[in-house]
Amino acid sequence: MNDIDFMNAALLEAKKAFKEGEIPVGAVIVKDGKIISKAHNEREKKHDVSSHAEIEAIRLAGEKLGNWRLDGCAIYVTLEPCLMCAGAISQARIERLVYALDDPKEGAISSRQFIFADPSVSYRPMVNKGLLKEESSLLLSKFFFNRRNKI
Repeated sequence: MNDIDFMNAALLEAKKAFKEGEIPVGAVIVKDGKIISKAHNEREKKHDVSSHAEIEAIRLAGEKLGNWRLDGCAIYVTLEPCLMCAGAISQARIERLVYALDDPKEGAISSRQFIFADPSVSYRPMVNKGLLKEESSLLLSKFFFNRRNKI
């Protein structure tokens, strides 16, 4: 599997969120070339503000590995992580972050805030962005169009 395959898996998770009425964001965590966890937003379902796709995927990966340190892992996300999720990615020591689409309202990597540019942040993953950007953008646009028009 490659980066596109992993981001497609994250996009499938985002589509699950869409079907469940959640903001369509999906995430997968990869270690040694294999997906070890996948998740999507579940804030509405769980009534939990922290149930973002990234947090859910990090929790599942930690359970699978039996460790909160996700050394050697990469996370693929369909939307730029917010400040909470960027903090969790750093705390979990995830080595690589790949995200599809910038989030000009809440993005904490390169859009609104620049958390990994802060010298006081002790752990910074390698960051790549833009993979499957159009697909992620279309899904989010459709979700918010439907919400505005109550479809």
